[in-house]
This record gives sequence, structure tokens and C-alpha cells, in this order.
Amino acid sequence: MSTKKIVTGVLVGAAVGAALGVLFAPAKGSKTRKKILDKKNDIQDAVKEKINDFVEDITEYYENAKEQATSMFENNKNKVGKVKAEAKHHSNSTHHA
Repeated sequence: MSTKKIVTGVLVGAAVGAALGVLFAPAKGSKTRKKILDKKNDIQDAVKEKINDFVEDITEYYENAKEQATSMFENNKNKVGKVKAEAKHHSNSTHHA
């Protein structure tokens, strides 16, 4: 199961549990509504934090992949340059002989 599905399941479960707990706890209507609003805000903050963490992870992964691709490109470019130089040198050596 993916991490995203697990996190989503945990957050949904927490939200449902918090809402049920508040609804079934004995309190005046205004207090119950305030508790529900507070829990909703807490859950929204937790979801925003998870999304920000996810975006940071994706950004870091992208930057690492970009660096690796650039490095591979430069290495291959250098190898091609060396092969061309060797081929040119070899070609010039065989023509002069």
C-alpha cells in the first residue's frame, strides 16, 4: 500500500473519530459546534502540513534526478569527445603512414 494511501486513511480516520467523539460528548450545542470547528481546523492544518511535506519530497526527488541527468549528460559528452579525438588521431596516424 502506498504511503499516500496510508496517510490519507489515517487522516480520514482521525477526522471521523474526532467528529464522532465531539458529537457524542455531552455539551451544549454552541460548545459542540466550537469543538467541531476546532477539530476541523486542526485536521486542515495536519493535511496542509502533509501536503507541504509531500511537495518538498517531490521537489527534492526532482532536483536529485535533474542533477543526476545533468551529470550523466556531461560524462557522456566527455566520453564522446574523447572517442572523437581518439578516432581523429587514429585516422590521422593511418593516413600519414
